[in-house]
Order: sequence, then C-alpha cells, then structure tokens
Amino acid sequence: MKDFLSRFKDNYELYIGSVFLSITSIIVVMNVITRYFFKFTFHWAEEVAVGCFVWVIFLGLANAYRTDHLIGVEAVVQLLPWRGRKIVEFITSIIVCILSATMFYFSMIYVKESTKITAALEVSYKYINAVIVVSFALITIYSVINMIKSFRMIMSPEIKYEEEEDL
Repeated sequence: MKDFLSRFKDNYELYIGSVFLSITSIIVVMNVITRYFFKFTFHWAEEVAVGCFVWVIFLGLANAYRTDHLIGVEAVVQLLPWRGRKIVEFITSIIVCILSATMFYFSMIYVKESTKITAALEVSYKYINAVIVVSFALITIYSVINMIKSFRMIMSPEIKYEEEEDL
C-alpha cells in the first residue's frame, strides 16, 4: 500500500487522468455497441466522454511539464556551455511561470463567470472547465520549482562541475 501511495504521489495527474480516460473509453465503447446492436444511443454519452477527455488532456499537460516530457527544440540550447543552458532553463521557467499564472488568472475568471450548461445532462460547464484552472495552477507551481532549481544550479559551482563530469 505504501508503494502505491508513493507512486500515486509521484504521478497523481496520470492516475487521475487514467480514471477519466477509462471512463471515456468505456462510455464510447458502450455507446458504439448500443448504437450498432440495439439501435439506440445514450443521449448523455458524448457529453460525459468529451468532459472526461478534457480532464485527461489538461492533467496530462501538467504532468508532461512537471516531468519535462514536452516536445522542445534543444538543438541550439545543446550548443551552449553548461552555464548557458542553465540560464536558458531559468529564463524559460520565468516565461512559463508568467504565462501559466496569467492563464490561471483568466481561467479562474472564465470558470467563475461561466453560465453555459450541457445540452443533455444540463450540468454546468464549470465542472468540465475547472481542470483548466487546476492545470495552470499546477504548471505555475512546477515552473516556480523549476525556476528555483535552475537558479540554484547557476549559482552553485559544485553542481556545475558534477554536471560537466556527467556529460
């Protein structure tokens, strides 16, 4: 149990996202089967599937940023010396922090002022769009952590020499 809790803590975005992905998959398959074999569909299935998929995407984005699995162009950065790479990482973290904090702010306003409801279930889109707020809050926190780490690496000569030996 401790092992699971440790893994969950390390990748909670992926575990929560996988629950939403499972719900999406089950509902879509269920709807396909009922459409082709029983000639009816659940009117609410598409709304639930799309809502869950939105959660999967935004939680995956937060996890991809935290684990540094986003696609990036590193060819030019790799040409820089070690300290230059860390400075670029620091500047990138600052830019991401500013952008994600801005998106967090505007997504809070968007979700708070949202009055739209889904057609079939008549559920507020606030529940679907809340993941945008969660995602950008997490990315803002992760970018601050990355900023602190890269700043420490820039300022710490011991870490520099250890990193260069690894290259």
